[in-house]
Amino acid sequence: MTEAPTSTKTVPVYLAGEFVARGSPLEVRNPATGELIATTFQGGPAELDEATNAAVAAFERTRRLASYERRDILAHVASQIAANAEELGDTLMREAGKPIKDARGEVARASLTFRTAAEEALRINGEWLPLDWMAANRGRSGIVRRYPIGPVAGINPFNFPLNLAAHKVAPAIAAGCSIVLKPPSKDPLVMLKVAEYIAETDLPAGAVSVLPMDRPTGDLMVADDRFKLLSFTGSPSVGWRMKERAGKKKVVLELGGNAGAIVDETADLDWAVGRLVFGSFAYSGQICISVQRVYVVESVFDEFARRFADKVRSVKVGDPADPDTDLGPMVDKAAVARTHEWVQEAIDLGARALVGGEPRDLFYPPTVLVDVPKNARVCGEEVFAPVVNLFPVPSFEAALAEINDSRFGLQCGVFTNDLERTLQAHDELEVGGVIVNDVPTWRTDPMPYGGVKDSGIGREGLRYAIEDMTEQRLLAFARPL
Repeated sequence: MTEAPTSTKTVPVYLAGEFVARGSPLEVRNPATGELIATTFQGGPAELDEATNAAVAAFERTRRLASYERRDILAHVASQIAANAEELGDTLMREAGKPIKDARGEVARASLTFRTAAEEALRINGEWLPLDWMAANRGRSGIVRRYPIGPVAGINPFNFPLNLAAHKVAPAIAAGCSIVLKPPSKDPLVMLKVAEYIAETDLPAGAVSVLPMDRPTGDLMVADDRFKLLSFTGSPSVGWRMKERAGKKKVVLELGGNAGAIVDETADLDWAVGRLVFGSFAYSGQICISVQRVYVVESVFDEFARRFADKVRSVKVGDPADPDTDLGPMVDKAAVARTHEWVQEAIDLGARALVGGEPRDLFYPPTVLVDVPKNARVCGEEVFAPVVNLFPVPSFEAALAEINDSRFGLQCGVFTNDLERTLQAHDELEVGGVIVNDVPTWRTDPMPYGGVKDSGIGREGLRYAIEDMTEQRLLAFARPL
């Protein structure tokens, strides 16, 4: 174990089991104020190679850890995250510009993620197989066990720098794998803090590295055959290119979407409006399952749109440190400019803004559009911004068809009190998850989470990620008769 860093101005990276000041300086600034929070370091090819060699060597020990040892390591990290929730929440709020109430929620989820992984480390189950299915195989049986796949390369984005990273590190430890994590360069500090808790455990040195890198250096991980699995969360264009370069390693991609929701005439409109406003504007819409398209049955559309617009006007935009703030800054000025360009394009094509306004610095106002043509990018692509489109549809069946008319398929929210329609949605929607009477933005960390079509392959959620990070191996027995 190594001694944790104490400086709040210069934060070393966690490389091969040591906290070191290596690589080029990386400034981390508060996107809401421009304040310099800390300087850390960005590793280059030499640092990555050191981390990778350490992960390969450490795997020979992690794969032999007992279930209880892996559980205890993960439980310690979970308890430390919970015990230091205020500090972690503040760090996350400052470096990511995330409203403090949302930052605290992410910290609580990260603790749950490590705690769930600790429990799942005890139940990585196999099975016994009867193999005597024909007379010639009499006396034959088999056992299938899961073994850790090997060193893991993990890459996670800026929008959930703590919990999405936890969904890579925690299942890797639970499975008995080593991992090199590339945290986002915009907000790496919170995971470097969690690395302190990892360093306090008996996990073999080098089993985890938390190493910020630039994109060319991170790309080296993708094709490196020393890694046996690549787990990437980010944009579809980047993710699918990574898969092409990944070679023979297993690849798990949790990519983007343009998440849709359906509201039928049986829905509780007050509940639907409140949840859909939350799902559209949480973290300024910078969530891959942020509500982007809402299809409302015509008979209730006008009333829904009126209530929705009124509710959106009460969304508080402002300082992320204010506990009452609902919507903080976007990640950078380029994101604000792109969002405004897409909104103006939709308006030029015939859309109307029920709610909206002019952007200010890094803040984009919550925006509600109607009459949006399908060929507008704000409809067909992932907007990743505080913008939502409302559409009337003649029937529930038409809404299902509209949701499926997309190259994405991550999650869908369905607001209905009709059981048959609930089952129909589950049967017909081409998505990874159907959330009934809540927004597609809802996720709890033990559940399987991931998409279809351009939204990715594989699933996160602890048990499901552990399955991807392990390989099945058969042991077949012949009993002489």
